[in-house]
Amino acid sequence: MMFSILESLKISMNEILSLTPQIKSYILQALIVILVSFTADYVLRKTLGRLLRRLEKTKNKWDDAIVGAAISPLSFIIWVTGVSFAAEIVQSATKAVIFEAIDPIRSTSIIGAVAWFVMRLTNRIEQSFQKQDKTDKTTVDALSKLIRASIIIITILALLQTLGFSVSGVLAFGGIGGIAIGFAAKDLLANFFGGLMIYLDRPFAIGDWIRSPDRNIEGTVEHIGWRLTRIRTFDKRPLYVPNGVFANIALENPQRMTNRRIYETIGVRYEDASKMEEIIRKVKDMLINHPEIDTDKTLIVNLVSFAPSSLDFFIYTFTKTTNWIYFHEVKQDIMLKVLTIISAEGAQTAYPTSTIHIPEANHLPK
Repeated sequence: MMFSILESLKISMNEILSLTPQIKSYILQALIVILVSFTADYVLRKTLGRLLRRLEKTKNKWDDAIVGAAISPLSFIIWVTGVSFAAEIVQSATKAVIFEAIDPIRSTSIIGAVAWFVMRLTNRIEQSFQKQDKTDKTTVDALSKLIRASIIIITILALLQTLGFSVSGVLAFGGIGGIAIGFAAKDLLANFFGGLMIYLDRPFAIGDWIRSPDRNIEGTVEHIGWRLTRIRTFDKRPLYVPNGVFANIALENPQRMTNRRIYETIGVRYEDASKMEEIIRKVKDMLINHPEIDTDKTLIVNLVSFAPSSLDFFIYTFTKTTNWIYFHEVKQDIMLKVLTIISAEGAQTAYPTSTIHIPEANHLPK
């Protein structure tokens, strides 16, 4: 028995020794393919890296976005191609079953690399547009999200087709399943379409100050997602509002106002009634000549009422600025000028008073 075992081992060793030159040839070919892949990857990265540094100095942002997005996916494709060819060489030598999956792996990897390139290109272009001051950042964000969603869907369908699945069957199943999902996730879909309506109608954009008289919502928009919109309130707290809410409430966007309004009522004493006409005239002239008042808009200065303790006149006008802080500086300057005009006319502003009439002593009852 020992003799037979030794004989079989001897035969096996002889077969291995007889195949050694052929195996060495296949191993050498596989190593050459890997070395060529390494060299091609090194040359690609060096060449495109230098090209990218030059293109970044130009004004055109599209060329450097394309080159920058292509470096890593191209490197990945080179290695996938090289390793797959090396695996085919080994498979032809060993006839191993495991290497029969080379073709689908290579195809799916290349599809993934192409999707990776388009995704990187979208991100780079989005970042480039976001840095420009005149760009509508909300539109850029919406388009980039739609493109990324389209890339993911197309990539999944292409991978399924490559792996042998019927895309038409998947789409049919998705249509039937979509109805069931729609009933189960109607709130989620309402928020999704609410976000879509925000992107299409654009009642507000990122950075806008918004508020709603219907809900306790007021603050600056920080982010618009497909389900939620994040608003930073004035006390610096984040407020997360489902997009579906915006379809059912009235929304005010003070950020898009053209002017800010000054509407104030000033009271003057009844003792200064004879000076009211001159005070009103000078206040109106002051507003007309003020550099921060928009005289193309409504401008009114008139006596408005006989109040219990004062003669009231009101100022109704609009400033050129819409900046909240600077508006209050302009308003303060106007109010101080009004006080100066009243004082210059020898009059005084009124405050709540009561007058008690006491009859003379000789008219008092005895």
